[in-house]
Amino acid sequence: MELLWLIPAWPLLGFLILTCLAARLPRIMAGSVGVGSVGAAALTALLMAWDFLKHQPGRNAFTQHLWTWLDVAGLHLEIAFYLDALTLVMIIVITGVGFFIHLYSLGYMAHDQGYTRFFAYMNLFVAAMLVLVLADNLPLLYLGWEGVGLCSYLLIGFWYTDPANGYAARKAFVVTRVGDTAMAVGLFVLYNQLGTLQIQEVMQRAAAAWPAGSTMALLTALLLLGGAVGKSAQLPLQTWLPDAMAGPTPVSALIHAATMVTAGVYLIARTHGLFLLAPTALTITAVIGAATLLLAGFSALVQQDIKRVLAYSTISQLGYMFLALGVGAWSAAIFHLFTHAFFKALLFLGAGAVIHALGGEQDMSRMGGLKQKLPLTFWTFLAGAASLAALPLVTAGFYSKDLIIWQAFASPRGGLGFWFMAVAGALLTALYTFRMVLLTFTGPARTPVHHPPGLVMRLPLLVLAFLSLTAGFLETPHSLGHMRVFSGWLHTCLPEAGLAAGREAYEILFELLAGLAALCGIFGALRLYHPLAKSRYSLPESLRQYWIKGWGFDSLYDRLVVRPYIHLAQFNKNDFLDLFFVFLAWLAKTGHQTLAATQNGRLRSYAWGLGLGAAAIAAMVVLL
Repeated sequence: MELLWLIPAWPLLGFLILTCLAARLPRIMAGSVGVGSVGAAALTALLMAWDFLKHQPGRNAFTQHLWTWLDVAGLHLEIAFYLDALTLVMIIVITGVGFFIHLYSLGYMAHDQGYTRFFAYMNLFVAAMLVLVLADNLPLLYLGWEGVGLCSYLLIGFWYTDPANGYAARKAFVVTRVGDTAMAVGLFVLYNQLGTLQIQEVMQRAAAAWPAGSTMALLTALLLLGGAVGKSAQLPLQTWLPDAMAGPTPVSALIHAATMVTAGVYLIARTHGLFLLAPTALTITAVIGAATLLLAGFSALVQQDIKRVLAYSTISQLGYMFLALGVGAWSAAIFHLFTHAFFKALLFLGAGAVIHALGGEQDMSRMGGLKQKLPLTFWTFLAGAASLAALPLVTAGFYSKDLIIWQAFASPRGGLGFWFMAVAGALLTALYTFRMVLLTFTGPARTPVHHPPGLVMRLPLLVLAFLSLTAGFLETPHSLGHMRVFSGWLHTCLPEAGLAAGREAYEILFELLAGLAALCGIFGALRLYHPLAKSRYSLPESLRQYWIKGWGFDSLYDRLVVRPYIHLAQFNKNDFLDLFFVFLAWLAKTGHQTLAATQNGRLRSYAWGLGLGAAAIAAMVVLL
């Protein structure tokens, strides 16, 4: 375990090589460094997992202190990494899924002019996310947090010659800064109140200093929740994620499956001790998650761009994770994060294969007929779609989502309201997911296939399809074998979810209802969107446009925040405070002009100047 530092070091080294030697590296070498560095990190992570399981360190955690970062006025911070069961799950997801996305990118980005730059940014993205999840203290976590924010800006705006891409990158950066600011304030409050920012010590001291429900516990939990809401694109800061589709498709896969958007879920799980002291904050977390999963589901239902369907789907699935965290189902949230990484990466890479094959076309209304022309892409995409839709018994998504739906009811913090919203979201998810499958792969072909995916793009699809179908068997309900490998693994670092008295008897019934909701959604999609379907129901155009635009949040923020700020800035651009700086600028300019006038190139003028200066100095000496 002494080699733990190598996990983030490998992709960081890849970034440095690709950045410093960009002009000298041939494309094949750049791709090898980009993919190989993440592959080495994934292999190291697996070795760490084996070593961790074999030796079981004290307190089921291992801390590696590398060097002192800051030691001033009682604030002692180290570059130190913390490894426990939760961290292991995260680094395996980040490096494993990240490796297959990098491998896929070799084919997808093969002819792009920014090939080396792309892999440099992707390596830095993975390194920053690994620092985030491995951090032993909150400032180091925040360093990784801001690192993934920077990389998201660079990658979303990767094709920066298009102004729309630059706007999407700036939007993602600015919107997430709102949550990041709240989180930064939360760190100041924690240090002021508890005198430490080491994560485990923070939770221990908070439990000793603050009673459950105290104002300070609620304040710090809400500030951390603000950061999580921004990074994980939850209400009301969800608007940046659909526009983030401006970047290359492998970037979308990395952001949505293995890195940035999972950071908020990880933050809440990692600081669960603080949230347990603030029951109100947990309830707010659950409400935000439940509302987000429904609103995003309705928006996904009407999108025509295949990547925007998947973007709203990610927002919705993250809503499930927030709902699970809010009702105290910590392991269920991380389990859904785990399975979601596989099937969402698969769906984005499958969508990328379709877009690549159709010469850049992303509009599903111009697709169709691809089941026969891209058979491997179709079957792997179908596996990912079935898992997203939680097809009962045979998909990973069913087991993780069913666990959240059940605990949304059965948990002491849950109830029928949360359960109903979760089941409604499951029906919506199945409906929009199979709408996407049917519009993309069935019916008449509308756009010819130009570039079928090569082997390097097909291999990640096959591996991720296998994981999307099988990863769920690590955690099954009582009625289906009661496998508890995943939650049993996490119980050493996360509290186990309890059941409210008398609700355990309803488990089988609620499982059947959740499975039935998914099947109804799939059946509804076949009735409405299959080429042979006779039923053709269309939403009122006004409602459809409202959902397409994400419930009008962008327009609302434009009116409430952006325009007033611009008007205020224009009104205030000549305020009296600026006069001081205008005077400084005038003084500098006038002084420059005056001194420049003395440099006229005339020797006689220079001689006069020297003489007058000498006389003045002599007079000062005599008189003073």
